[in-house]
Amino acid sequence: MSWIGAIVRFVVAALVLMVMGYIVPGFSHLGFWSALLAALIIALAGYVIEAMFGKSASPYGRGFIGFLVAAIVIYFTQFLVPGMHVSILGALLAAFVIGLVDLFIPTAVR
Repeated sequence: MSWIGAIVRFVVAALVLMVMGYIVPGFSHLGFWSALLAALIIALAGYVIEAMFGKSASPYGRGFIGFLVAAIVIYFTQFLVPGMHVSILGALLAAFVIGLVDLFIPTAVR
């Protein structure tokens, strides 16, 4: 993963998490700093998972396994970020939206 790609993913995750609080039931409204902290935790967890199991198992991996891992990471992030409360459905919807946004935003410099 390149540094530019990691930064883009970090910013996208923070923005999506902030927006998800307004449109997804079961997802708490996050302030700016809470969203940045949550995005940092998600990015770090994604990096660790990708390093251990490969790209296909990372939260940003394309496919069903990557989607499920992203939902699990988002769900468990709520235990580390004050003020963040996510239902299982909210985590699944957030993982889906982050996956869609990540699909259309290039994270690799060619």
